[in-house]
Amino acid sequence: MREIKYSDDLNSQIYQDDLMIRKKVFVEEQNVPSSLEVDEMENSCTYATLYVDGKPAGTARYFPTEDNGVHVQRVAVLKEFRKQGLASFLLKDIFKNAQKDYQYIILGAQDQAQKFYKKLGLHVVSDQYLDAGILHHDMRLDL
Repeated sequence: MREIKYSDDLNSQIYQDDLMIRKKVFVEEQNVPSSLEVDEMENSCTYATLYVDGKPAGTARYFPTEDNGVHVQRVAVLKEFRKQGLASFLLKDIFKNAQKDYQYIILGAQDQAQKFYKKLGLHVVSDQYLDAGILHHDMRLDL
């Protein structure tokens, strides 16, 4: 069973599960320094953690922009849960919820993940840039 839980409480289990996933995916797999992974935005975000049969499997965080958009970050799925459509499932739920109050989604996509995001309707809106040693482009979806 798939379930998405949302929280903005840094003391919640949802946030702790989010951190565990991010550490495994970004810090351990992609060699992002943990000092960059946990940042000054932690207190400003809502965390969406996806559970499969009660086990944390994927996560993303987001926050509102100043011009009525939603900035999505830290999209990650644990290795053992990949290739099951979980990231799409999670992001579609975030997009659906955002559609009620916001005009667009923006995110910094790793270049290797652009094809995935394009399938969800996002399009590239920036030049290429380096973030945590990984090539990215900003991508946007109008809601």
